[in-house]
Amino acid sequence: MVAGSGGANRVPPTPDTIQAARQEAVMEKDPSCYQDAAKTVGDGLDTEGMEVQLDDFVGAHPDYNEEEEEQKYFRRKRLGVVKNVLAASLAGMLTYGVYLGLLQMQLILHYDETYREVKYSNIQLEDIDRKVLMGINITPVAALLYTPVLIRFFGTKWAMFLAVGIYALFVSSNYWERYYTLVPSAVAIGVAIVPLWASMGNYITRMAQKYYEYVNYKEEHVQEQQRVPRGACNAYIIVFQTIFYVCFHLSFVCAQMPMLFFLNNYLYQLNHTLFGVKHCGTLSHGMLPGFNKTVLQSLPRSINLIVVESALMAAAFLAMLVVLVLCGSAYRPTEEIDLRSIGWGNIFQLPFKHMRDYRLRHLFPSFIYSGFEVLFVCTGFSLNYGVCALGLEKLAYLLMAYGFSASACSSLALCMLRLQRQIPLLAGALIHAALLVTLFCWAPEPRHLVQAPLLYTIAVLWGTGSALNKTSVSILLGMMYEDKERQDFIFTIYHWWQALAIFTVYLWSGLPMKAKLSIMLLTLAVAVGSYLWMEHKLAQHMAYRLPRIPRPRHKMRGYRYLEEDNSDETGSEGEGSKENDDEHPAEATSGDELPKDDGEQLG
Repeated sequence: MVAGSGGANRVPPTPDTIQAARQEAVMEKDPSCYQDAAKTVGDGLDTEGMEVQLDDFVGAHPDYNEEEEEQKYFRRKRLGVVKNVLAASLAGMLTYGVYLGLLQMQLILHYDETYREVKYSNIQLEDIDRKVLMGINITPVAALLYTPVLIRFFGTKWAMFLAVGIYALFVSSNYWERYYTLVPSAVAIGVAIVPLWASMGNYITRMAQKYYEYVNYKEEHVQEQQRVPRGACNAYIIVFQTIFYVCFHLSFVCAQMPMLFFLNNYLYQLNHTLFGVKHCGTLSHGMLPGFNKTVLQSLPRSINLIVVESALMAAAFLAMLVVLVLCGSAYRPTEEIDLRSIGWGNIFQLPFKHMRDYRLRHLFPSFIYSGFEVLFVCTGFSLNYGVCALGLEKLAYLLMAYGFSASACSSLALCMLRLQRQIPLLAGALIHAALLVTLFCWAPEPRHLVQAPLLYTIAVLWGTGSALNKTSVSILLGMMYEDKERQDFIFTIYHWWQALAIFTVYLWSGLPMKAKLSIMLLTLAVAVGSYLWMEHKLAQHMAYRLPRIPRPRHKMRGYRYLEEDNSDETGSEGEGSKENDDEHPAEATSGDELPKDDGEQLG
């Protein structure tokens, strides 16, 4: 009965219970199964942990914003471009200021008979000074032959650096004033004048184009390195050229520092220096006839001269460092290669071929007048009007008034952002025309200080007209010739014609003042008429000729040429220009390019 009752109360086993009992039996026979199971679980946890760590290391950060980082990157690029413009402007101001200041101080010292006889009686300083001026003014006549080759060979930045270094060499040669130091350095200055200012103009224009690229980096034509739309960079060209000329015209102020703080302490007063002067202004002939041959009441000590020249040398060396360290490259390295690879023969010929463009030919008189007016204010006006009436000790103040006015009024070119581009150029021409007529009719009395306010007013107004003239011409060239393959040729032509005009002023130094003023007034009238005729032709959509830029001829070396397509295509040739055929000249059978329309360039 007991057994029967126990069997009746037993619960039948389930399948899960049977499976668990079997696993317990197996584990009792083989305890290593515990270890295998634990190892399998541990390996799975280790793998998951490593994957989590790897994702944390190489994966995207949860706070990373790609668009924001891209904006920061291009903001830094834009600030770099602004830094380049300011550095180039500062270097140009220091270089030209040191050159003018040293040349002015040395010419005044060498003019004094007592200084020549006491210090350099046996080396004929007068003859050396004549040859120095010949080297500076005549050598640039040949600059059109070598400047484009020089800029393309060294690159824009390094051409600037080389030219600034040559100016520093000119300063260093004055430590030991001999024929074999002064004359060769003057010839070197003449060689470097056009390359320096052509590369400066090209550099500032290129910075404006790069700034546009960094502002509009999301645009397809920028990402594909194709030609930008016509006129897209004009606003940046206007702003950057204005910044450059605001700084550049301050070089006329910096150039007066040696005279203001050093040389004025040794000069005679006007009653002595102007004792033999009978006529001033429009009645004078040559360079201030009758001016006393002794202008120094005491001779400066050699140690003081060395200190002044060392300060100028330090400024020239600072300009070299600014270009070397602070100025970035104007082009990408591959673009520099492409610019050189069109062939040196083509580089030599292209400046001459660009002169067949009627737009450039119509601006030749403006280039010539630009050279006339800047040298006239430093020689003809300042000597035959300013020094003749106020004395040599006031020369520095007169030129400083001109420099400050030109620097401040260069900012007036910003009106081209809102007004038509003709207005600043014509306004500057109108101011100069009125001043030329005034100077033609006016002969100030020698040694009459009451005429000082009128002379300073003329200097300030002349600076205003000069600023509008130079800034507007450079902006105009940058706006009309936007192709980066042409800009160095265009600025070379501009500064070469300026150099020719300066050479002409050097030749006419013995003419009567009325003849000089008449030539300048005639040149100004021709320049204004020619410019207005050019604008009329553009308004009529008259076709102009642009020489075709040959395709780069690369030697097939290096990783960048292993690809089937040229990864550095700029859009100036081939397929890159097909999208813009309506905006750019079509190739003519003569090898030149004839535009279909230029209506967008009317300002």
